[in-house]
Amino acid sequence: MKAVNFMITFLRGGLITLSREEDCVFKRISKQKTFLPLEPSFSSDDVRDFFALGNSDDADDSHVDLGPKEITTACAADFDFLTTIGKGSFGRVFQVMHKETGKIYAMKVLSKEHIRKKNEVKHVMAELSVLKANFHHPFLVSLHFSFQNKDKLYFVLDHLNGGELFSHLQKEKHFSEARTRFYAAQIASALGYLHDNNIIYRDLKPENLLLDKDGYLVLTDFGLCKEGMTPNTLTSTFCGTPEYLAPEIILKKPYDISVDWWCLGSVVYEMLYGLPPFYSKDHNEMYNRIVNEPLKIKRSISNASTDIITGKDKTKRLGYKGDFNEIKEHEFFKAIDWDKLLRREIKAPFVPRIESETDVRNIAEDFVKIKINPASLAPQNLAMTQRDHDFVDFTYVQKNPMAS
Repeated sequence: MKAVNFMITFLRGGLITLSREEDCVFKRISKQKTFLPLEPSFSSDDVRDFFALGNSDDADDSHVDLGPKEITTACAADFDFLTTIGKGSFGRVFQVMHKETGKIYAMKVLSKEHIRKKNEVKHVMAELSVLKANFHHPFLVSLHFSFQNKDKLYFVLDHLNGGELFSHLQKEKHFSEARTRFYAAQIASALGYLHDNNIIYRDLKPENLLLDKDGYLVLTDFGLCKEGMTPNTLTSTFCGTPEYLAPEIILKKPYDISVDWWCLGSVVYEMLYGLPPFYSKDHNEMYNRIVNEPLKIKRSISNASTDIITGKDKTKRLGYKGDFNEIKEHEFFKAIDWDKLLRREIKAPFVPRIESETDVRNIAEDFVKIKINPASLAPQNLAMTQRDHDFVDFTYVQKNPMAS
């Protein structure tokens, strides 16, 4: 009952004809980010500069002198490329090993040409800015290095080989309420932390949640984040993943950070039932359901839960008034000790099978089968001859990264 109550408090209406037997494999293809620039933001804060964190680039970022202490260089040639573990529109993600230390990381390698063609420079730099903030939150992925050469951008991140939440959900069809609560609490904590730092996430979905070796979740992919989003700030960019778009985004209305809580409700629904709420293969039909049709729940629910379904007004959405503080006080999370959760002292209801740091059994086989060409990933002759103005200040090395 609590799970349904919690979920409906977010979603407040909308239709889904649910079939757990429906094949969900196509979602890996269909659940792509949607981006369409509209009018500018409604707050002057919305166009503030990215975090000023130092670490400015030299003219040649292909091999950067970072000073005498700790790590003094960072470039692709410093790593062995072991396995492909992800693939996107602009590049691939690799499991890599730092040659000097033997540490295992995930390295995202992006093509500058593809980024420019798709007008995604702003989003790549927004992701870098958020990662550079180095928040050290237990449920947010950390950046260890970033660097570039003439053709490519490189992000070196935490390596998490427990698999995507999406993959586990596909295998198991749906999760128990206890497991859903455990994951939802971590997601809410991560989103709340971003909001406290005036960042809206905008792309919550199971594909962007990775399990670590202990069964805890980590939020990744900050490409649609926007900084400068105070509680009263509005923005208007049409972006996100279709299955999880809030009604106000679909209607092209100004929106605030509460759209992240709509996404959380959608992901909670998907964990409990196996498909996102309002789901349709046809995006226009799905948008119509999100905006206009009431939610149908297969399980019986209490009158109190039913009373919460009052419409799609964001001002009545759980989290709108009190953000994360309102979320964590909901009855659904009554069993969660938030301090223990942050200290990772709660036993995970599911721990992925992992036999070594380089184990890829939880990674999609389609990715692992992709062959690696090290020469193209760590070229020796692509040093930049002049500053790349699209990616200024891209270089970053986490303070004492070898201790992490």
